[in-house]
Amino acid sequence: MGAKTGLFLRGLQGTLRGIQFGCAATVLALTSYFLATMANHGLDIDVHLRAVEGISGGITAYTLITILLLCCIPGQPFFSFIMMVVDVCCAGALIYVAIRNKNGATTCEGIVDTPYGKGNADTNVVDNGHGGFTVLPSLHHACKMETACLAVSIIGCVVFILTPFMEVVLVRHRKKEKRYGPSPANDYTSGSGRKPGFFASLRGKGSGHPDADLMNNKLPEHASPSDVRDSYTTEQTRVGGAAPGNTGAYGSYNPYNETSVGQQQHNPTAYSPPHAGNNYNKYDMSFGQQQQDIAMGQYPNSGDHVYDRK
Repeated sequence: MGAKTGLFLRGLQGTLRGIQFGCAATVLALTSYFLATMANHGLDIDVHLRAVEGISGGITAYTLITILLLCCIPGQPFFSFIMMVVDVCCAGALIYVAIRNKNGATTCEGIVDTPYGKGNADTNVVDNGHGGFTVLPSLHHACKMETACLAVSIIGCVVFILTPFMEVVLVRHRKKEKRYGPSPANDYTSGSGRKPGFFASLRGKGSGHPDADLMNNKLPEHASPSDVRDSYTTEQTRVGGAAPGNTGAYGSYNPYNETSVGQQQHNPTAYSPPHAGNNYNKYDMSFGQQQQDIAMGQYPNSGDHVYDRK
């Protein structure tokens, strides 16, 4: 999709550049004919006609260069910026060309004003006696040539106003191509892939990511050995026995011989406090029994590293 879009944009810009070249070349050819015949027959040449010749020649050369750049490096930011500036200047120059050929806006009938001078449209241009070898046109034909110069200069001016916007589009497309590049969405060729359709975006399935479809079908990640921690109390998770007073899946497994809190509540006399002089071991009774011992005022001996008090 991206390659087709780029090809279309380059083709459209190439068409506009071709129109510019044709307009400039037409003005250059007709103006060159005017200058050649007038110089050959010794007629006075207006300085503005020489200016039109130079402008049309420069624009013709410039459009040829832009066509070559479009084939080689389309959308390159630096050259595109330069061409945008020159396009604006060319549009202004063609406005000047149109003004200098404004006499061609008439019907070219009756009295006409041409680069050869004023006169009846049915008469021929008069030679000054130099006897040139070029054929002089009639004033009617000279007026028609001015009309052609006026028309193509206006067309060229409009096209030169459009091409800077096309350069911006080409630059943005080039940056987009470089940003995304090949992906599964464009068969690993080039471009930014296909965009989701209108109805897909309404259903919430559209995504701006070029690999959105691939990411939606991606399997969940599996845990690696480094993600799994070792169990520090494996015996607490052993399956196969039941806890005291419980018929669950853990059975009667009790590594610390502890009494559950429920048994203490139903059988409060099952515990007798330790005798004086015996070393107190915190693992010989449950936490509930320890709290009951403390509540009855019977504290363990000091130095047992659990309740070390005097």
